[in-house]
Amino acid sequence: MLGGPAVRPEGPPEWPRRTAGTDAVLAQLRDSGDWGRYHGPHAAAISQAITATIGVEHLQLCSSGTVAVELALRAAQVRPGDEVILSAYDFKANFTNITLLGATPVLVDCRENDAQLDVSQVEAAITDKTKAIIASHLQGGLVEIAALREIADRRRIVLIEDVCQAPGANVSGRPAGAWGDIATFSFGGSKLITAGRGGAVVTSRPELAQRIKLFTQRGNDAYPLSEIQAALLLPQWKQLATDNARRWETVQQLGDLRGLRRFGVTDSNHPAFYKVGFWYDPAAYVGLPRDRFCQALRAEGIPFDPGFAGLHQIHARRRFRAIGELPTAARACAQVVMLHHPLLLEGTVAVEQIWAALDKVAQHATMLRDASLPTAPNHRD
Repeated sequence: MLGGPAVRPEGPPEWPRRTAGTDAVLAQLRDSGDWGRYHGPHAAAISQAITATIGVEHLQLCSSGTVAVELALRAAQVRPGDEVILSAYDFKANFTNITLLGATPVLVDCRENDAQLDVSQVEAAITDKTKAIIASHLQGGLVEIAALREIADRRRIVLIEDVCQAPGANVSGRPAGAWGDIATFSFGGSKLITAGRGGAVVTSRPELAQRIKLFTQRGNDAYPLSEIQAALLLPQWKQLATDNARRWETVQQLGDLRGLRRFGVTDSNHPAFYKVGFWYDPAAYVGLPRDRFCQALRAEGIPFDPGFAGLHQIHARRRFRAIGELPTAARACAQVVMLHHPLLLEGTVAVEQIWAALDKVAQHATMLRDASLPTAPNHRD
């Protein structure tokens, strides 16, 4: 940013990456003509692979993770006048999907150690209007889902487990996606497994699966995932556990980073690092603002971005109900930074480059803070 050479001048690794598996699939699609078919073997194959891994019975492929959450809410029979509980620190589309159905988002605070939904506050948010709870595993953190499962069962509320950022994670001894009454996945272009677009909804409750089927099947599939997309997902799904283990090893090698406190992980949890979330302390960089800190690291070729904007900060107060003042969510909106995943597959090389980039930013923090520089766009998906 100040004119010197970057630590990683080529920038972050390209994503999606090209592999022998995806090359073979594309060649097979070209030769078989499956790329242009309404129906073929590939959607069934990826559906079977996902349900076998998660341990669920039903799966509906769809066009995006956002649509997957909408279908989950519809399966839960969320209607105008109902309420849906979610964290105030969450992806915007989850809020929008609730209001799309005429329901009211009920925002609860997040945890101090990892900015995930604070399960201890959920019970206070429940009313006779509560129809569902959305629990999103975000930025390398994992919701305390076993405790949330107990609350949902006792209060007879549908638990929607949002796994769009955590495919292949293990939560309290079970795969992410196995705890919810219904769970959602995303195959967007930046995700750990990607078809450019796409998603899936999984459940073992036949009545939820039937409601999704009735809504999506209208003589054709209203929210389809194509055969070419499904085919490209399968080799990536088979590789996911190996890649997640590699990302885990890289994150462990990072150790303690100056001014960055990584989201906490318990022994019973094994996250999937679509993002690696950190609490940023500007005092460690002479007051360098968070957005400028991320901009500087991106200029060095290291893909850091600010965290989400808080749902309570970007929506009119009349559109939601909040439980308390949401102080931790407000702090997360101001202090969380996240490292994007492609670099994590490079192991020790990536770790050394991250260390070097942080050292450079620290060394020049005063100049970076005081310089008049253009603002770079944020990447918050």
